[in-house]
Amino acid sequence: MTDSDDDFYSRDRPADARLPEDRPRGGGTDNPEGGFRFLWVTVLVIFILIAIFAVFMLP
Repeated sequence: MTDSDDDFYSRDRPADARLPEDRPRGGGTDNPEGGFRFLWVTVLVIFILIAIFAVFMLP
């Protein structure tokens, strides 16, 4: 006689088999100021692109 999957896998499993989440969901980031770095890098890249465009396109 063969066991069902639940019977087979429950033999050596503890009664409380839940594992804690290694990456909990929600709650935001640990460093909320990190978004401003992305903002300033984006502004700097746009400024550099405008400067390059002005140098090569304007007489």
